Amino acid sequence: MSFNKLGLSAPILKAIEDQGYTEPSAIQAQAIPAILEGQDVMAAAQTGTGKTAGFTLPLLEILSKGEHAQNNQVRALVLTPTRELAAQVAESVKNYGQHLGLKSTVVFGGVKINPQMMALRRGADILIATPGRMMDLYNQKAVRFDKLEVLVLDEADRMLDMGFIHDIKKILAILPKKRQNLLFSATFSPEIRQLAKGLVNNPVEISVTPRNATAVSVEQWLHPVDKKRKSELLIQLIAQGRWDQALVFSRTKHGANKITKQLEDAGIRASAIHGNKSQGARTRALADFKEGRIRILVATDIAARGLDIEQLPHVVNFDLPDVAEDYVHRIGRTGRAGATGKAISLVAADELDQLRAIERLTQKLIERRYEDDFIPTHMLPDTTLDTRPIKPKKPKKPKAPRDQHAGAKQGNAPKSGKRRPAAPKAEMTPGQGLRSKPLAPARRNRKPD
Repeated sequence: MSFNKLGLSAPILKAIEDQGYTEPSAIQAQAIPAILEGQDVMAAAQTGTGKTAGFTLPLLEILSKGEHAQNNQVRALVLTPTRELAAQVAESVKNYGQHLGLKSTVVFGGVKINPQMMALRRGADILIATPGRMMDLYNQKAVRFDKLEVLVLDEADRMLDMGFIHDIKKILAILPKKRQNLLFSATFSPEIRQLAKGLVNNPVEISVTPRNATAVSVEQWLHPVDKKRKSELLIQLIAQGRWDQALVFSRTKHGANKITKQLEDAGIRASAIHGNKSQGARTRALADFKEGRIRILVATDIAARGLDIEQLPHVVNFDLPDVAEDYVHRIGRTGRAGATGKAISLVAADELDQLRAIERLTQKLIERRYEDDFIPTHMLPDTTLDTRPIKPKKPKKPKAPRDQHAGAKQGNAPKSGKRRPAAPKAEMTPGQGLRSKPLAPARRNRKPD
């Protein structure tokens, strides 16, 4: 199937061609016609399947046929859990809408709010936002939704995990009842279905990947190793494999800094991105990584959420994540859009519980490979596949303010003991693209991502 058969207009087809794509991915082929028909959609798709273009393309098509947004008004609202994902969606809107003349704005926390308020004065056909900053702008009367036509929740499962459920409910309450709703999630978990009950009306359900499945295009294995020798093994793997590019995941910010220093000391150019890094430093590190000026990018989970790096060959779990679902998101950074990739985990004996949880979630035992010079002193016990059903987890509740009691003493106590969780750290500035240049010659039949 080609994009010509999906009901998209010539300006959008021209933009798709400009980006070098020829055939839609599975999620795009199913979602685009349903959205163009005006139906509500619930779509389950893993990272790397082209889901962003799956809602961006039909959204642009719909909005191109109506009147442009007036001052402070928004015609389509796209909510994302993190700033880096918001910037990625904004870049997709910019690329595919380049021949349409529609106005789009991206807003998130961690940067000054006044420029965002100024941008919204002229209205936005498409507003891409994180929930917290969007509510801030609404409360300051910088944005109105009287003319809203479409609402998109992107990575809805992650929004629930990060405690945004209360913000989402507040946002739904201020939007017009008559609107089209699009919900995109990695899975149709019980929590997502519960959220959908108050959001979508008689939706078309689309699922292109099994629940919690890892991409078949990603080769996975682990190296049992003592914790204190992980850095040494990583350096050897990079050198012997002659890796040009790899994304390394650390559980902590301190760990990311330490790994980066050890790589640099070994003569391997590396940079770290995490919440404690300045926005400028994160932007430079990501740009250097995409352009090949550094070989290794060391990141924490929040910092890497939503990164779109084409042709990324290797992902390394230096530490296994505490949340098993994060393993699926991590290795989804490679093997994207039909490309192949490798996901390597360095696993110490004290990470046995995390390993078991990952294998239970994915219903797959991860192959073990031993390096002769790194046979662990503390052996990693064998695992067996646990096929018992996994009980659904409850969404996180916002934490009470730390200074609640101090504020009460000063007569400034908040009205309730709950508060909205702070927005995740920004990894990119508004409009800054997260898409890299391909590291390999362009292939035919590429799919938007």
